[in-house]
Amino acid sequence: MQKSKIIWMVILAIIVALNANSQELQVSSPDQKIVVTISNGDLLQYTVDFGLRNLVTKSPLGFELKGEPVLNGNFTVVDQKLETIRETWLPVVKSKHAEVLNHCQALSLKLKEKSGLKRELELQVRAYNDGAAFRYKLPRSGQIGVRKITKELTGFSIPGDPKAWVVEYGKYASSHESEFFEHPVSYLTDKSIAGLPMLMDFGQDCWMAITEAKIDNYPGFYLGTSGASNQLTTKLAPLPGEAEEGVKALFGDELFTPWRVLMVGSTPGKLIESELIQNLNDPCALQDPSWIKPGKSAWDHWWSGEVKMEMPVIKQYIDLAAEMGWPYMLVDWQWYGPFKIPEADITKWAPQINMPEIINYAKSKNVRIILWLYSSDVNRNSAFKKAFPIYHQWGVAGVKIDFMDRDDQEMVQWYHDIIRCAADNQLLVDFHGAYKPDGIIRTYPNMITREGVMGNEYYKFSTKMSPEHNVKLAFTRMLAGQMDYTPGGFLNVTKEQFKKQIPALVWNTRAAELSKFVVYESPLTVVCDHPNHIRNQPGADFLKIVPTVWDDTRFMGGYPGDFVAIARRSGEAWFIGVLNNSTGKKPDLKLDFLSEGKYEMSCWADSKESENDPKQLQMGKLSVQKGDTIQVTMVRNGGFAAVIKKVVD
Repeated sequence: MQKSKIIWMVILAIIVALNANSQELQVSSPDQKIVVTISNGDLLQYTVDFGLRNLVTKSPLGFELKGEPVLNGNFTVVDQKLETIRETWLPVVKSKHAEVLNHCQALSLKLKEKSGLKRELELQVRAYNDGAAFRYKLPRSGQIGVRKITKELTGFSIPGDPKAWVVEYGKYASSHESEFFEHPVSYLTDKSIAGLPMLMDFGQDCWMAITEAKIDNYPGFYLGTSGASNQLTTKLAPLPGEAEEGVKALFGDELFTPWRVLMVGSTPGKLIESELIQNLNDPCALQDPSWIKPGKSAWDHWWSGEVKMEMPVIKQYIDLAAEMGWPYMLVDWQWYGPFKIPEADITKWAPQINMPEIINYAKSKNVRIILWLYSSDVNRNSAFKKAFPIYHQWGVAGVKIDFMDRDDQEMVQWYHDIIRCAADNQLLVDFHGAYKPDGIIRTYPNMITREGVMGNEYYKFSTKMSPEHNVKLAFTRMLAGQMDYTPGGFLNVTKEQFKKQIPALVWNTRAAELSKFVVYESPLTVVCDHPNHIRNQPGADFLKIVPTVWDDTRFMGGYPGDFVAIARRSGEAWFIGVLNNSTGKKPDLKLDFLSEGKYEMSCWADSKESENDPKQLQMGKLSVQKGDTIQVTMVRNGGFAAVIKKVVD
């Protein structure tokens, strides 16, 4: 008995000692459902809980720096601050909502090593009702010179083995244009270079996606494992010339990392509706952003033919934009002649075209021009610093810059230089061959859209563009933000009829193609097809009226890879887009977002013939009101689009 008592006293002493060496600090979401716990002991760690569910069990924090000991624990809390952030802000570009609430509990910890070099580290944590986020602040070195990050130790220990939607890029330098596949989290290995966002279904009304926000002077991050199953680890894009285990970031002054973001909700739709990514970015930095105008753009020839830069063809696309009421027309590659060569001059147009004539002709039609540029031609001798003021003088509306295919620290800073210089010259920016968005559109709303998605252009040269892929994009890539998918392919065929060709075919129905204009988020929406394929064709009337920015966004139903239904409001009108996979279905959709009153719904739907002739479209009208349930009939590879307007008595 005495021996047993001694053993329990020893155990109790150990527990007390452990508690004395470990400190736990918590921050909860305003609704108290999401809790982030920081454990400060021999190792700095964190956990995330959602209600009674563990989303992230104890996971590491910290860094490895070249020439320094590992920075990951043995800290004293020098200072801590817990505050409530609650603000309402109005986006210049309304991707999802006209008004955004930024409401969270924020914890800031200033840490200092107890021994050794006694280095400092700051950890900032925020808990929102729709997720959690944290970032580090690293001070400048006490010695002259730069510090070199070789590894960020941030981990994500995922309990169980939830279903995940994973995009594997296989390398760090890529255009981020690949498919998301459904796998258990344990599918990932230490060799994985998995992109973000990564969506997970924990079951029992619990969803989470990992991504990042506010990437500045720091590389993008990817996911793999540390060798142990489900122990996800941060993998940073290395600097050019560095191996994977080499230097990832250099800094001489203090450095803020991007926010590591966990989007959380009871349905995947809560993540689609979330404004968390933009909330983690700074307010608009432009003194007068009134010149920034969202809208649709025609796009010359690449989709439906080989680009030859012919004046009559360019004017044909300008005419289409004018007829459709679109504010822009995109002049694609070769407008300044051969590209990606030392002699390329982005301030001079090719001899067979006349840029002043193009711009003046467009102006006479109330259309403005966007110019395509190859990234190396833009970067060579900082050519953009000379070219952008010239474009502004010409009256150009914006630039589409292509083929960056990197997100290392140097490239991230190049993006920022481009965006700021473009803003100074009142130019919109559309990045292609680009990394995922990070919410910078809040700070620099001229960064109006970007690619970083396997979009419609792949129909031209690939067989990968399945309806399942298109549905999954709404639940995965789109969570990061704006997505220049370039919808609008009107040569609709069945899977059996599909082949890679010019002009490009689209393997889904016309109604499905129309629905993409509502489902996908892109304030500048570039319409891909040829004027002759769109003009006077079924569904062209929808492309005249569907907006590209929204006052409200509501998820109506769906599941990744199955179908997705989204309602978006513009003014008093609601637009609905439903995108289906390759199995016909009839989902019921509830109109609970309407206010009281009588409404008329105009529909563009699959017909009975759409199964075999996907260009067929059934149009109709019906009366609806708040709380009604409508049943949408979609054929395989099909869709549905509608607009609901209030009836004025």
